[in-house]
Amino acid sequence: MPNDSSDSFVPDDLASSPLQSPSSAAVVSTSSTEADIVSHNHGRSNHEKNSILSQIISLSTSNGRLQQQLQFETQKATSLSADLRDAAERIVELEKEEWTAGSDKPSEAVLLPPEPPQEPPQEPPKPPPEEEDMKGWGFRDPRLRPFVIISIAYLLFTVTDGAIRMIVLLHAYHKSFSALQVALMFTLYELAGVFTNLAAGLMGAKWGIRFTLIVGLCLQLLSYGLLFGWQDGWSDETAIAYVTVAQMFGGIAKDLTKLGGKTVTKLVTPEGKDTRLFRLVSLLTGWKNSLKGVGYFLGSALLEVSYELALGFMMGLIVLALPFAIWGLDAELGTAKKKNSSFKEIFVWDNFNLNVLSLARLFLFASRDFWFEVPLPFFLRSPNCDVLGPDFPCTPDQDPTACDDGSTCDPSLSFCANINTGGGCGGPGVGRTVVGAFLGGYIILYGQIQSWTPQLVTGPLGQTPPNKMTEVFWGMINCLPTMIAAIAVYVSPAFTEHRLGGMTAWLIVIIVTFAVVFAINSSIHSYLVVKYAAADKVAVSVGLYYMSNALGRLMGTLGSGFLYTYAGGEVNAIGGYDPGHDATLGLAACFVAGTVSSLLAAVITIWIRDEESGLKCGPCLTLVAPKEVVEVEEGKEEMEEEDIRKRDLAERTVENIEVGEAKRLE
Repeated sequence: MPNDSSDSFVPDDLASSPLQSPSSAAVVSTSSTEADIVSHNHGRSNHEKNSILSQIISLSTSNGRLQQQLQFETQKATSLSADLRDAAERIVELEKEEWTAGSDKPSEAVLLPPEPPQEPPQEPPKPPPEEEDMKGWGFRDPRLRPFVIISIAYLLFTVTDGAIRMIVLLHAYHKSFSALQVALMFTLYELAGVFTNLAAGLMGAKWGIRFTLIVGLCLQLLSYGLLFGWQDGWSDETAIAYVTVAQMFGGIAKDLTKLGGKTVTKLVTPEGKDTRLFRLVSLLTGWKNSLKGVGYFLGSALLEVSYELALGFMMGLIVLALPFAIWGLDAELGTAKKKNSSFKEIFVWDNFNLNVLSLARLFLFASRDFWFEVPLPFFLRSPNCDVLGPDFPCTPDQDPTACDDGSTCDPSLSFCANINTGGGCGGPGVGRTVVGAFLGGYIILYGQIQSWTPQLVTGPLGQTPPNKMTEVFWGMINCLPTMIAAIAVYVSPAFTEHRLGGMTAWLIVIIVTFAVVFAINSSIHSYLVVKYAAADKVAVSVGLYYMSNALGRLMGTLGSGFLYTYAGGEVNAIGGYDPGHDATLGLAACFVAGTVSSLLAAVITIWIRDEESGLKCGPCLTLVAPKEVVEVEEGKEEMEEEDIRKRDLAERTVENIEVGEAKRLE
């Protein structure tokens, strides 16, 4: 039993064993408190002493737990310090290894405060798609070498292609062939293009563009060579058959050569570079047509000197183009990367856009050839009807100017007669060189506008690269020049009263206007065909497209010969002399046919599925909004309609509640 002395209140182990943590202030304080409590409570009752003893024991237990926690935290801090030292040493070793590998000096970034973060350098903004940079695409760039070589050969060939048409047409006019007969001479020339474009696409995909280009140039030589055999003493039927066959080889040559010129632009342009592709296509197509205009003029001018000289000069240009094709191109250029297409596969309608565009192309080119290729030069050569017949006598040995242009002094009749009654009368009656300059000027203007369409027209209007909406827009505009021309030729006094100045002014305005608008349409078409074509079978795709092109020319050429010859009707005989049909009304009928064909081409183009980018007409006017914008606007309208519906429902609900509350109160 415990006695009353103070020592008996402290257990032996607590009194004889001091606390083991000299650094702890809590332990010293606890010991002092225990002594004070014992001294203060001396002499109290046993119950009170036992209570105090319990408190002391509780405080001692808490003190022990504090000591254990302090030891644990100390060990944890020591372990963390060791880990930090190891990490720092590892970082220093890595810095030394990096310095040994080639850096300037070992980094001491571990010992220094971190530097403030630096903003990454700002990259210059990328140009918009409409202004793609053409740097690195100079003519010395190896990527453009096939384009340059094929373009040289193709452009030289184009001069001869334009010349052969004028040489044959004007030579046949001088031999008194009618417009329909001359149109028949070009039948196989155009018809050959229908099948050649199909075969050329397959040949190019299988044997390469180099093969088709060389074959085309050689066939052009053959065509010119055969024309040397055209004899003056042949009958009309024999001459038509012979010239038609000779022209057939020229038609095959043209489409084989054209395939390379159109295909190479796609092959040298990276995927996705639509603006660059449009510029290349426009450049090549524009210069091709400009040089074709040069060929028109050269053929007509050389024909005034000699028929044989004109043929020989053009054969020399072909010989000049051959070395570029033979030694400058890779034989594999343009071949199909996968299995080549067959004739059956060509007519599978899986490329919807290309097939619709091909149909539109047929009517687009028919709209030009209905009045340009045969009727216009025949009309320009035809003389005034009022200066022909017995009322205008002449003798063959007198001044050649006794008869007006386009007429001649017929020695068997002794009066001024029409050189070609099958060509009609009523035109200005200009010479062959002037006719060639007139048509050649149109084609040169047409070609240059085509070259600069992206920069001068579609670019400023926000229509580059173009889509189907762009072509529909310009296709409708293409109807206007020929429609106005038809009205003017029918009713204008310049034509009905044969006012030469007014007639010339009207023809220049009509032809220049049509050249500009048609060039824009043709440039857009030429871009769209290579855009829609499959990249690995572009030769086949382009061939199918230009097959419809040839069909359109064939339809326009034959239709124009028939309309020009028979739509005008006969002119009243002057003193028993028949000068031929009315060329003015025949030309007007051809303009009407061209207008209808232009309208059909524009309407057909609407079917193409390519309206995502919409249609602009300048920076401030959007005629058709882009597809994504339309979808966003439709979504906004649907959301607004939904909000209106919800608001109406809420208003009706509140009204019903108010009505119900009013009835309840009543």
